Amino acid sequence: MRHSIVRKGPSPYGTAPSAFNRRALFAAALAAMAALMTPFPPAMAAPPIKLLALGDSLTAGYGLPEPQGFTAQLQRALVAKGYAVTVINAGVSGDTTAGGLARLDWALADRPDAAIVELGANDMLRGLDPAAAKANLDAILTRLKDQKIPTLLAGMLATPSLGPTYTQPFNALYPDLAARHGVPLYPFFLDGVATDRALIQNDGLHPTANGVAVIVERILPAVTRLLDSLPKSGS
Repeated sequence: MRHSIVRKGPSPYGTAPSAFNRRALFAAALAAMAALMTPFPPAMAAPPIKLLALGDSLTAGYGLPEPQGFTAQLQRALVAKGYAVTVINAGVSGDTTAGGLARLDWALADRPDAAIVELGANDMLRGLDPAAAKANLDAILTRLKDQKIPTLLAGMLATPSLGPTYTQPFNALYPDLAARHGVPLYPFFLDGVATDRALIQNDGLHPTANGVAVIVERILPAVTRLLDSLPKSGS
């Protein structure tokens, strides 16, 4: 029986891959496909805006549980409107404009992006010189401007019982300062609350939780305009 002779030599198509190499190539192809199909990681969310509320007992939430105070209610209202924001409670009960100025550097250590200044009620209740209150607020607004922190100035009105020689210069200092520094003014922090006994605590001075809700509702448009004026992330 004649045997055929098989000549051994290199294939014109190269050496055929072994089973091991075929598996390795297949695994590499799958990995490449998976890499192409893997979505890019989502962009990092921008950190929340830090809104400093520098004030007295009206900001601090005197006589109220923390969740019912001004800063907590304001933050919830802003979040409900879609703002990523942390409202920093820098309110100190009994503080005057001088006290607010004295602790301003401490408050700025939180590196806020914007600020609300609510001071002056205790100056008025103690009958302190409106000119001194104006000078203190002027220094606060100047410092915030130097730090490039957009600010909303919340005004206060003097009780009429103090007489026109006091009420006129006191009431005028807030619009004067707002115009001088080019900052927005919310004319009266207690608007809608001050003359409604149902919204005032038994001390006759501080708002109830419902009173704070009215304050927040009324000041909210001014606060959202302030936040909308901030530079957008990446701009």
